[in-house]
Amino acid sequence: MAGRTHRVSVLGGLGVHPAERLSGAGRRVLAYLAVRSPRALRSLLCMELWPNMDETRARANLRRALWQLPAGWVEVDGPDLVLDAEVDYANATEVAARAIGGELLPATDLKLLLLDLLPGWYDEWLREHQEQFHLRRVQALEETCRRATATGDLCTATSAGLSAVTAEPLRESAVTALVAAHLCEGNRADAARRYHAYAALLQTELRCQPGPELQALLSGVS
Repeated sequence: MAGRTHRVSVLGGLGVHPAERLSGAGRRVLAYLAVRSPRALRSLLCMELWPNMDETRARANLRRALWQLPAGWVEVDGPDLVLDAEVDYANATEVAARAIGGELLPATDLKLLLLDLLPGWYDEWLREHQEQFHLRRVQALEETCRRATATGDLCTATSAGLSAVTAEPLRESAVTALVAAHLCEGNRADAARRYHAYAALLQTELRCQPGPELQALLSGVS
């Protein structure tokens, strides 16, 4: 396989580099291979991309999609299709695993955790991957916030914590990590604003109050 000069982005939406005009079916094939695996059985791809069609029509759709794709993106290897491109999703899942495992990541790596996987796409085959990646990226951002706070890298801590809270506004562990980072910076007003905004949202959505750990952080701060 030739050196990878192509890139497929699936975080925040589908994009390709170099820029190409892609058919709808071609976009779906690239997205599938970028998310599920760079190598996939053609029969499985047909079944999952066109679940409501019979096999003959699904295979015809796939042949048409491959014919419409510009050369160099997908290769046929026997019964398999192989994506020859670098994929941001693969890099992002690796970054998330490192962060959850305790590694304090540079800001350039954390940028991969700011966007969800193909938002606005509702294909059945994709749903589980979207949910899993969303959770993993929030966990990674939250863990980064805590570790950066502990090491005194408060700029990274507040940035990661805010990203986690933006992604999941009702996630109390993320709010707690962000409030703790603000307090370590000495920004009591920011900590109090974040706490009160969360408490109001929690009351509106769930009719309950923040837990004792978060309340304890704000003890004496109003």
